[in-house]
Amino acid sequence: MSAPFPDSPAGRPKAPAAPVAARPRGRPRKTADERDEGNRRQLILDGAARLFRAQGFDAASTRDIAAAAGMRSGSPFYHFESKNALLYAVMEEGMQRAVRSQAQALSGLDDTSPRARLAILVRHHCDILLGPAGDFVPVMLYEWRSLTPAQRAAIAQIKAVYEAPWMPVLQALYDAGALRTEPGLARLFIFGALNWAVQWYRPEGRLSLDALAAHALALFLAPE
Repeated sequence: MSAPFPDSPAGRPKAPAAPVAARPRGRPRKTADERDEGNRRQLILDGAARLFRAQGFDAASTRDIAAAAGMRSGSPFYHFESKNALLYAVMEEGMQRAVRSQAQALSGLDDTSPRARLAILVRHHCDILLGPAGDFVPVMLYEWRSLTPAQRAAIAQIKAVYEAPWMPVLQALYDAGALRTEPGLARLFIFGALNWAVQWYRPEGRLSLDALAAHALALFLAPE
């Protein structure tokens, strides 16, 4: 059998294989389009939270929400299949933020007294309701009945995670004689009182959030 022709594919020397680039560890970086999509979605959530809180879910139109986000009127429906889905996303975002920021506020405080831990919990709750980014959770308080049963169940699961750190603190205070009522009832009263503050508290008023939290603690804790 004759040797292959040198200029035929079989006779050409194989070129060295190109080096395979090492695959970066961790999650792949988002493309510019993906980052822009995430930014647009967040703008819609922020605008919807403001409008749902100020005007109510029924009164806030998707046109208003798109305008608040600087987008065309139909843009929200590229990210959320319905206005109700957007409402749910606002509530979910608010509660997930609350869970994360509360965990951060409590991190590294294992040796802190129950009284000090309750002060941190109350002050943090005031912030998520009444602070600069406080549009999301109040929407949940106002518009709970606008959710479907399945949506309420999903939000309730996140709320349970948020409220879980409160009960051990309240129980410890009750056992020490520092809590004025039994822990389960105290939790309901504390959340009820703090949540109602969204109806009357004004940042420009005479009470800072620190002062508001201190007054709330005085209602439920016996003096030291």
